[in-house]
Amino acid sequence: MEPAIIAIIVVAVLILLLILLTVAVRYKTCPPDKIMIIYGKIRPNPDGTYRSAKCVHGGAAFVMPFFQKYTFMDLTPLSISVDLKSALSKQNIRIDVPSIFTVGISTDPGVMQNAAERLRMLNLSQISDLARDIIFGQLRLVIATMNIEEINSDRDKFLEAISRNVEGELKKVGLYLINVNVTDISDESGYITALGKEASAKAINDAKVSVAEEDKKGSIGEANARMEQRIRVAEAESSAIEGENKAKAEIAHSQAVLREKEAEALKLAVSAEKVQAAKALEESYVAEKEAEISRAAREKATKEADVIVAADIEKRKLEIEAEAVAEQIRRKAKGEADAIFAKMDAEARGLREKLTKQSLGMRELVKSAGTSDEAVRLLIADKLEEIVAEQVKAISGVKIDKVTVWDNGQNADGKTATAGFLSGLLKSLPPLEELYNMAGLSLPKAVAPQKEETKEKEIEIVVEHEDE
Repeated sequence: MEPAIIAIIVVAVLILLLILLTVAVRYKTCPPDKIMIIYGKIRPNPDGTYRSAKCVHGGAAFVMPFFQKYTFMDLTPLSISVDLKSALSKQNIRIDVPSIFTVGISTDPGVMQNAAERLRMLNLSQISDLARDIIFGQLRLVIATMNIEEINSDRDKFLEAISRNVEGELKKVGLYLINVNVTDISDESGYITALGKEASAKAINDAKVSVAEEDKKGSIGEANARMEQRIRVAEAESSAIEGENKAKAEIAHSQAVLREKEAEALKLAVSAEKVQAAKALEESYVAEKEAEISRAAREKATKEADVIVAADIEKRKLEIEAEAVAEQIRRKAKGEADAIFAKMDAEARGLREKLTKQSLGMRELVKSAGTSDEAVRLLIADKLEEIVAEQVKAISGVKIDKVTVWDNGQNADGKTATAGFLSGLLKSLPPLEELYNMAGLSLPKAVAPQKEETKEKEIEIVVEHEDE
């Protein structure tokens, strides 16, 4: 064989080996707990555009050298603790819903493609943080559409709403919801606790009523059994006495017949036989009398037993009713106490809010006035109208029926005695000008002219008051 042909064969074998080695190296299998993502130049879509990635789960694929690369994403489930605080429910009551969500990367083809595009470069911790943010938002949204009673009692409906909303958002990033476990639900106002106490109290009361009913049935049944026993015993004793009386009567009759025959046979013993017959008759009467006395005593005992049993039943009934009334009174008192506490708490909150707003208002007033003194002056000026009104009230209630003025003729500045009286009366009011001066203000000159020294006047004023 020529050297050239041998060389061609060797080259062909080497190329074939290289191809086989490349295929062996670039043919990748995907483990069952991972997703293999092949990216690069992927088979184009029907519209001619290339796909961003190709996802493989539970199989194998060939990765073209130089044109494609591959990576794996872990399918390990992630347990995410979501400690939701102060979520606002439909009733505007804030509740705490601590829960644990288990999520994982989906193997659904469409969702798996989203995971390849959005989660490929993230580790498990970063994926967990992203899922927690999504769950927080959707969980608050679900709670806002439901009442506390539905959340607390109908857990299946609550979990279904959570799964529906959360899973829809998780699919957008390539995840799916595996499990939801709500550990406990509580609220700041104690509404859920109150619902639990109400249900517990209702169950306890129902149990007490059932126990009382069963005790009542047992007491009645026991009393009926005792009454039936006494009746049967009395009937048996009555039958026995009646049989004994018949037997005694038959014996007496037989004895009388025997004695009659003996009397016929023995005429000499007639008197003796009559005496014996009389004694036998007397004994019979005595026995009958004792039997009647015994029967009367039994009937009396039976009636007394019936009365005592009925009295015991009535006593038990009254005790149960008294306990029920006492329980109602205690529950009513507790409810009133809770209502008073809630009212006082609301009033305290309102007072605190009012004082807070007043403090903010004063702070803004001082800020606007520039200094605290200017702020005080503004406040006093704002209240001057009320101060003047209070001054008018000082003499508005005085009833002046008659005023007598004696003038000694020593008038000054052209004022009469009457004018001087009125001027003195007005001076008895609180000085308005001093109030203005305290506020840093001054009255106009027309209202408060300059003080001038005047001569003293001797005026005697007599004011007579008459009751209406």
